[in-house]
Amino acid sequence: MQWYTSEAFTPSERDQLAPHFTNLDGPVFALTNLPEAVKGALFARYSRSTKSLRRLFLDEFVQDVTDAGTLSNVGSARADKLYDKVFVEYGDDSVAQLGGVHLACEQSSQLLCKALEWGRLAAYLEQSTRYMRYDGRPGDRWRATVPTEIEGTDLKSEFDGFLDTVFTTYGQMYGPLDAFWRERFPKSDADSEFVYNQTIMAKTCDTLRVLLPAATRSNLGIYATGQSYEQLVMRLAVHPLAEMREYGAMVLTELRKVIPEFLKRVDVPERGVAWGAYWEANREATEHLAAKLLSDTEAEPRPEVTLTDFDPDGEIKLTAAVLYAVGHLPDDQILTLVRAMSTDERAAILAASVGDRANRRHKPGRAWERTQYRFDVLCDFGAFRDLQRHRPLTVEWQRLTTAHGYDTPTEIDEAGLREPWERVLGASAALATRLLTAGLPDVAQYAVSMAYKIRFVMQMTAREAMHLTELRSQPQGHPAYRRVAQSMARQIAEVHPAVAAAFTYLDTSEVDLARLEAERRLEAKRTAQA
Repeated sequence: MQWYTSEAFTPSERDQLAPHFTNLDGPVFALTNLPEAVKGALFARYSRSTKSLRRLFLDEFVQDVTDAGTLSNVGSARADKLYDKVFVEYGDDSVAQLGGVHLACEQSSQLLCKALEWGRLAAYLEQSTRYMRYDGRPGDRWRATVPTEIEGTDLKSEFDGFLDTVFTTYGQMYGPLDAFWRERFPKSDADSEFVYNQTIMAKTCDTLRVLLPAATRSNLGIYATGQSYEQLVMRLAVHPLAEMREYGAMVLTELRKVIPEFLKRVDVPERGVAWGAYWEANREATEHLAAKLLSDTEAEPRPEVTLTDFDPDGEIKLTAAVLYAVGHLPDDQILTLVRAMSTDERAAILAASVGDRANRRHKPGRAWERTQYRFDVLCDFGAFRDLQRHRPLTVEWQRLTTAHGYDTPTEIDEAGLREPWERVLGASAALATRLLTAGLPDVAQYAVSMAYKIRFVMQMTAREAMHLTELRSQPQGHPAYRRVAQSMARQIAEVHPAVAAAFTYLDTSEVDLARLEAERRLEAKRTAQA
């Protein structure tokens, strides 16, 4: 069983917390008896704080809640009966979409975060690695998961030694790198100390975060419906890693305290158990065939981003889809008419469907989902963590390994930090290899530093491509995923120039201090609200 840090609260604090959190000691808990606005604000604040959610509530929200009062439970008994009758007796899954829960998932490894965030129909906010240092030891332990699978073996002491090396080196590198950035980018008189320090912290943490292993723990906030949680719990129950199975059991325990009616099928043998067994059997069968058929084939070299599939008629079909919603003709008849149009005529239709975009949040309608693009990506795991969050598209990733190598930022050499950088990544590869040799390929992922590359595929519509490439290319973004987004847009432009022409908020500028402008805007907003 995993070890988790328990936070100490005074008797008075526990009295304040008890009405609003389903437990006060474990890493998984749900929020209760709070207005929706408070829960949303609490989770939003959570993503930028080093504090636990319960401590954040005590420090910044408890007085507002006390003044406003809590939500009433009047009518809940009647609702329970209605859900029980429809959901259990009639099996209407859509009823499970009517109840939602804010769930805090703390102290989860990076691997667990990805498993938790797999579902499309949920909202997630993950603790940012650019606003906190990782060389502290809460509870006299590093912020990292030690896999249950190696407890009681010699591998446990090796893993502990590796964590000592990584997190100690991270701390030793932080000061010199912070000084390097301050020397390269001196503070402007126009910026406050707060804005400047936040920007330098983000730059330093962004550079160093990829040294950390996938075992590194994070806090995650989830808001989802009962149906989404049911799927999550069933998937975690049959996951090949013990951390996910153990955590899934805690998630189920806490959710049953607030939405028990939506989770009655999870451990019913002919329902949830059978469903999980189906997934598990399919995974094992495909892994067996992959090992048999692919293991002797070497991977061919590929660039960081490769457009592997698209529809040559994509712009024609997209134009027809635009006309369909406002016309009266059958789909195939409109497509025939569009094929006979000139390139300029089709471009005019697409331009009209996009309109005058005042900001990047203005996007065309669902007609732009008519064509798709499939990209094979090989970038560092740190960037993958952010790109994976684009759930409306299809994303599938391979097992995390050190086999694909890593990139070293030029600033590491310029700051004179190559030796400790290489030492950590070498230790990561050595331990991952040791775990692989021991027959633990899934467990070996915990030892892989996030600088190592992971291969994954992203398949998206033109509408989602607009959203992803514009959002992830913004100046405040991490350089690695900015590069991926910009490459995707370039390759779309090569095959569908009229589609790419609509990506008007794609940012290709060179950026020095990525967060500076964003921090300036935030300070201006804070000043205006004061």
